[in-house]
Amino acid sequence: MSDDMQVAILAGGFATRLGNLTEDRPKSMVEVQGKPFLEYQLDILKKGGVNNIVLCLGHKGEQIERYFVNGRKYGINIQYSFEDRLLGTAGALKKAEGLLDDIFFTMYGDSYLFLNFSRVKSYFEYRNKLALMTVYKNYNQYDKSNTVVEGNLVKKFSKKEKAKDMVYIDYGANIFRKEVLEIIPENQVHSLDDLFCLLIKMRELLAFEVKERFYEIGSLQGLKDFEQYIEGVK
Repeated sequence: MSDDMQVAILAGGFATRLGNLTEDRPKSMVEVQGKPFLEYQLDILKKGGVNNIVLCLGHKGEQIERYFVNGRKYGINIQYSFEDRLLGTAGALKKAEGLLDDIFFTMYGDSYLFLNFSRVKSYFEYRNKLALMTVYKNYNQYDKSNTVVEGNLVKKFSKKEKAKDMVYIDYGANIFRKEVLEIIPENQVHSLDDLFCLLIKMRELLAFEVKERFYEIGSLQGLKDFEQYIEGVK
């Protein structure tokens, strides 16, 4: 298994949908069965062969750094990138540019994913594209579907539009070649959604279908579902 896999976790947002649970802490530090959510994320990443983590932080991010330090205690290496002001998910990657490898994964700070990282990276490396989005055939089940796939490319991505052929949802993990960062404006708010739409126009966004459902704690219902999942695997 490859030991050079890097994941940048985007954990800088305000988490307004979780109400008072995130009044005094970032979303990644919300506790599930007595442990911060991020600890579960790091654990499943380590099991998947990922030892190199970049945490892109904003709102109350210093709490995360205090708790996880350099990651040694968890058998991984953690580096930190802090935003003074929120720059959006793509802007956060641009800010972390100096810490990122030539090929790196991204994940959201509220996602719990079942992914064979090694397999996805191999798939990506064999195809000469700038980026890859993992997708799940969702049929609006766990959240609103937002992605159209054609062949091995993402053809359309929109969180606003409704379309009959939009059966997929972005699964929450992506891979980028570092040169993608050149098309992200510096010190400006820029989201991954914006970046995806640009890459789709360029025909540079691969799709990789994942068969297992995802969990997320971005909403109270999502948090409840994840708590039930963790309870079940104990």
